[in-house]
Formats: sequence, structure tokens, C-alpha cells
Amino acid sequence: MGKFILGQKIGMSQIFGKEGEVIPVSVIEAGPCVVIQIKSPENDGYQAVQIGFGERKKVSKPLAGHLKNLGKFRHLREFKGVADLKVGDKIGVGIFQEGDRVKVSGVSKGKGFQGVVKRHGFSGGMASHGNKDRLRAPGSIGTSFPEHVRKGRRMAGRMGFDRVSVKDVKIVKVDQENNILAVKGAVPGRKGTLLEISTA
Repeated sequence: MGKFILGQKIGMSQIFGKEGEVIPVSVIEAGPCVVIQIKSPENDGYQAVQIGFGERKKVSKPLAGHLKNLGKFRHLREFKGVADLKVGDKIGVGIFQEGDRVKVSGVSKGKGFQGVVKRHGFSGGMASHGNKDRLRAPGSIGTSFPEHVRKGRRMAGRMGFDRVSVKDVKIVKVDQENNILAVKGAVPGRKGTLLEISTA
């Protein structure tokens, strides 16, 4: 099993490389995370490690029993596989090194109900030749047969707020003192979005 950690997106910035080039980076506050549970095939049917991240003031009694006085965590997530960890171990950004390639997963920004031009990149209709108020319309959505809209037709609707994974992202900087990871490029979500960071 590779390295993994939970974090939250702080925002985007830029740093300068060794040759003076500008590198756009996403800044992530990652960890410290605590191992809550080790799942095994005998007890759970699969192997995984459950870790907790973030603080909260109150937890329910069942959750408090599950957490075993390890803390009050806002987020619990599992990473499948075998790891050399035990309950109560802490995971910090020090497990990563500059140059590591990771996968970053999170929920993308929600954009609400959008039309076909923004949602699917449609060109829209002509603004001339007798057209009126049809510039951003979808156009025809079917034929006389089968007399209903086929499943999967690209139309207007809710956009964003989907789980997105960005693979092969390079870690540019690791700040163990402040629990900060800087990864090259953009990662899913708004500021404060929970992110799952793991090696492929």
C-alpha cells in the first residue's frame, strides 16, 4: 500500500523554480491524520485503513465509541490495501517528498443549473436569418421515432459537484512545520474542500 493522507484545499498560488520559471501550485493543508481502524478480510471482508482528519466540537455517542477516545474528527475516510500501521498512529505530510507523484480526489465546485452552451460546449444557434432568442438554445433533441428523448441526451441541467480525481500530480513543496503540501496545477473543489491524497 502506498502513502495516503487527508487534507483541505487552501487555495492556489505560484512559486518559482530553480531556473526562475513560474510554477502554479495548489496549496493543501494536509494532516495530521490519526489511524482510527484497521479493516481486515476476516472481520470486514476487505483490507483497508480508516483515518480521521479535522476537528469538531461534538460527536454522537456511537461515533464516540468508534473513535475510541482518539479525538473528535470531522472527516473519516478509508484507503484500501495493507499498510504497516496500527490504531492511534499519526500520519503527517512528512511521509511525502518533493517530486512524488500523487492522485488527488475531491468534490468539484457546484455551478448549479446551467444551459447546454456552458455545460456541454454547444455553439448555439445563429443570431440572424429570422432567429430570435435562440442564440444559446440546444436545438433539436430527437426525431419522429422513437418519439421520446433518448437516454443520455446532452441537455441543460445541474453542473459540477461531482467527485473528481486528478492523477499523476507532482508535489512541488512539503512544509512539515505548517502541515502544508504544494502540488503542481489545479485540484478539485473550492477553498475548504476535503481532499484525499495518495500515491498511485
